[in-house]
Amino acid sequence: MTSIGGAEMVDWNLAVATATRLVRPGPEVTRDEARAVVAELRAYARESERHVREFTGMIPEGAPVEDTPVLVVDRAGWVRANVAGFRELLGPLLGRMQERRGNAPGGAVLGAVGGKVTGVELGMLLGFLASRVLGQYETFAPVSRDLPGSSGGGRLLLVAPNIVHVERELDVDPQDFRMWVCLHEETHRTQFTAVPWLRDHLEGEIQSFLGATDMDPMTVLERLREAAQSLAGARPEGERGDEGSSLVELVQTPEQREILGRLTAVMSLLEGHADHVMDGVGPDVVPSVAEIREKFQKRRASGAGRLDAALRKLLGLDAKLRQYRDGERFVRAVTGQVGTDGFNRVWTSPNTLPTKAEIANPADWVARVHRKGTGEEA
Repeated sequence: MTSIGGAEMVDWNLAVATATRLVRPGPEVTRDEARAVVAELRAYARESERHVREFTGMIPEGAPVEDTPVLVVDRAGWVRANVAGFRELLGPLLGRMQERRGNAPGGAVLGAVGGKVTGVELGMLLGFLASRVLGQYETFAPVSRDLPGSSGGGRLLLVAPNIVHVERELDVDPQDFRMWVCLHEETHRTQFTAVPWLRDHLEGEIQSFLGATDMDPMTVLERLREAAQSLAGARPEGERGDEGSSLVELVQTPEQREILGRLTAVMSLLEGHADHVMDGVGPDVVPSVAEIREKFQKRRASGAGRLDAALRKLLGLDAKLRQYRDGERFVRAVTGQVGTDGFNRVWTSPNTLPTKAEIANPADWVARVHRKGTGEEA
């Protein structure tokens, strides 16, 4: 990968600077309150590991405990972590694009200007998202001196100011809400630490998606411009397009559409499973879980203004919400039909992952994976 600076396709440093400059301040807390929140989140992250493993049954008895880092960060820390993650994932694609651009007339000038423009645009999007994400499991975390625990494997991020903001907005029990969030993110960590092939499979699908991108930088930029215009209502009169498409959907090739269908199914599974677990662990751990879920679902479904709605559409976040809903429905239906052990066959291999069609029709997955005549019990 090329170094930061110079004529990269993306000015990563500028992306970080832009996002941290634009990100909104978090809720007002005293220094002591902030320390207490951080300590509590770390403790709940550790505690939730046991609850998730007991509920899912995904870690075989005697398996070593995975020592993946748990980082409690502020909004700027989340930005830095995600820029590092984007740089890691997009490196191969951008390297090929940069090589092709360098052979074109004026390539160096295009790189210097384009990298800064792209850096600002990426920073603006991350600045928008930085106040909305409660936590995430970073599957492809790179080694970084700026973020402790960056070992090149996965790491768990909890965004403390956002968690405090939402618990106050919903007016729910803070301790219950913090544990509830930790249960969701810990489920993601368990998914990847308990299923050794999952990370490589997901990375392979993402790299295939990126590899199918048109390698002409000007064509890619033109597609992005047209997508932004269509989403902003600036399409020339007489032209028609898919009004329901996100930016991601509008820039893909036919091959990418197939890959994206598989990725959508996997992400729906992972998100739906995490939602199922965070609620299923039950009132013994989170006494007010029913109240939290009801209020949180209403918050997910509500819009926050025209600009927020436009950005959500542009980024495909509405599709993300459907992944939670459809994935949780799939997990609930399968476990209701074949139990937790039967559902856990989904983690056997890439061949037992549900397709996008099976996410919508769980009985089809059950029929395929649990069918008789395969040497397995139906």
